[in-house]
Amino acid sequence: MAGHSQFKNIMHRKGKQDKVRSKVFGKLAREITVSAKLGMPDPAFNPRLRAAILAARAENMPKDNIDRAIKKASGSETENYDEIRYEGYAPGGIAVIVEALTDNHNRTAGEVRSIFTKAGGNLATTGAVSFMFDHIGVVEYDAKVASADDMLEAAIEAGAEDVASTDDGHQVFTTTETLRDVAKALEAKYGEARKAAFLWKPQNTVALDDEAGEKVLKLIETLDDNDDVQNVYANFEVSEALMQKLSA
Repeated sequence: MAGHSQFKNIMHRKGKQDKVRSKVFGKLAREITVSAKLGMPDPAFNPRLRAAILAARAENMPKDNIDRAIKKASGSETENYDEIRYEGYAPGGIAVIVEALTDNHNRTAGEVRSIFTKAGGNLATTGAVSFMFDHIGVVEYDAKVASADDMLEAAIEAGAEDVASTDDGHQVFTTTETLRDVAKALEAKYGEARKAAFLWKPQNTVALDDEAGEKVLKLIETLDDNDDVQNVYANFEVSEALMQKLSA
């Protein structure tokens, strides 16, 4: 499971939609504001902001909310958020990376540590598990925009590293340095992507039985529910039967 997008889909179906949407919008707005503050407020010249806006559009976040989050970056009332990465182990020794935006390090560290402990895992030091992941860029398109062969050819021409095409869509992987150029080249050919972002991709994944997989998924759900947590990545796979069971 490269990241947890598949699991997030389950959370959206199982959770109370309004509450889930409000929490997602809050996290997206925070990322947009921080991205605009760290770079230029124009997404054409700020790859991180552009990626944040794409993520917001993918979640159907209203344009007014997006514009408000960008303007907030230049306002006097802007909160100061720091980017923090936490690393730890879920039950079964599964490696987990947690990315957070926080205005209170002690609060967030304590909450993240507590979540790991209660789930039967443990928080580790920075660098303890990240060596098992590659920090890369990804550009995603719906499957209907191109065949697997055409997307692969276009991605190679754009300077991408790899492509994974399934019925769910195309994932074009890049280095962190080439994400912007690859995204722009593909956009010129196929239009705006449904996602363009940085992520931690596990170098190898561990297959878990349903009992262990459910424990790890519960840990990820609890982490993701924390207001300060932006993204969670883990190096595990669960059975299709469990995914169907949880999404029912």
